[in-house]
Amino acid sequence: MTGIALIIAFVVAIVAMILLISKLKVHPFLAIMGISLVLALLAGIPMTDIPGVIGAGFSGTFSSIGIVIILGAFIGSILEKTGAALKLADMVIKVVGEKNPGLAVELMGWVVSIPVFCDSGFVILNPIRKALVKRTGVSSVALTVCLSCGLYISHVFIPPTPGPIAAANTLGVGENLLLVIGIGVLCSIFPLIAGLVYAKIVGRKIKSADEVSDNGETVKTYEELKAEFGKLPNGFNAVAPLVIPILLMAASSVVTMVHWEGFFANLIKFLGTPIMALAVGAVLAIIQLFTAKKTKDFYSITNDTLKTVGPILFVTAAGGVLGKVIASSDMVNYITEHASVFQTLGIFFPFLLAAILKSAQGSSTVAITTTAGIIAPLLGVLGFSTPVEIALVVMAIGAGAMTVSHANDSYFWVVTNFGDMTPSQGYRTQTLMTLIIGIASMVEIFILSLIF
Repeated sequence: MTGIALIIAFVVAIVAMILLISKLKVHPFLAIMGISLVLALLAGIPMTDIPGVIGAGFSGTFSSIGIVIILGAFIGSILEKTGAALKLADMVIKVVGEKNPGLAVELMGWVVSIPVFCDSGFVILNPIRKALVKRTGVSSVALTVCLSCGLYISHVFIPPTPGPIAAANTLGVGENLLLVIGIGVLCSIFPLIAGLVYAKIVGRKIKSADEVSDNGETVKTYEELKAEFGKLPNGFNAVAPLVIPILLMAASSVVTMVHWEGFFANLIKFLGTPIMALAVGAVLAIIQLFTAKKTKDFYSITNDTLKTVGPILFVTAAGGVLGKVIASSDMVNYITEHASVFQTLGIFFPFLLAAILKSAQGSSTVAITTTAGIIAPLLGVLGFSTPVEIALVVMAIGAGAMTVSHANDSYFWVVTNFGDMTPSQGYRTQTLMTLIIGIASMVEIFILSLIF
């Protein structure tokens, strides 16, 4: 199956998967794996190749995000056990006040995701989000959406995140990276506002599992949790397991961007990979555990962490299988070959193309780099020539690459599971939020294109 028929089959498959998960209550792992197998057969992938495609999609997710999820959850568990997460919440509240936790979390995510992948950033910052829920009593879902929104926006807009920096180089504005960064910051305004407004709205309608216990009673308040710890850790001990990994990843991004070579550059790159940076954070968290004299809980924390992340890892890996099946089909080639159909749309063409590729295969980075490769030879045809105009094309591609995050996107499952939401709630929060901020971004980009 190829062409329009394959695209229709893909749409039907996504609808069927949503119905299986939300209406028929089939476990997401089974639903996604089953749909992936059926779609692989319909797409005409040779039956002898399908097991390899499934295996590659499954293992690829583990190699890219699996260990990061485990280490991040492990750090979060220790921070919660020692009271460090509550200390971090206190520090954030002192800076922004108790009335603005949503804005604080959103901006925190936006800054962190400039050097750090949004998946890793959410795992790292989630303990602070959870503690702020206890500290302020605001909606857990609202803060989940705010954090996810902030992380996602800078992830697709602002170098040195790999997607936008690759698009800038492909489209010929790699030497004007400061301009691309500035335009990226400017184009973040509308989606940040839209995401914050939507978070407040949806937070009043949806309750996550961490807000209500199994018997319907409200879980422990912030004051009750704080009383259990007595004296909270000092600020440096609380912040180090989170900030040091972020600084290491940021340093690695800077070294890569300025093309620094040599032993120390390689050392920084080594320590700045997400896995090694979070490993350093895990060591610092363990030191915090010793300082708090809770070493007797070390084994149980590790064991509980692995039990918690197990389902997350397998569902995320299943999403990777779906993305790999799409990438192995003829869909991307078909879209690429018929790109000329969209050329009359101007600045909206790169947005729509990236949105189609994002929704089809799940990865924002892949959508950005693939779209940039298609757009590069068409810049003259589309009428984009100045550095500012091309930088706005980079932003339009980024806006499309966030529209939308659903079941074939590992970030969807990270946000949904760490936010203690069901898949159905994930579609109403994460998926709808990415649609809203994608459209808000494109509105701002279009306005800026009229000005510049």
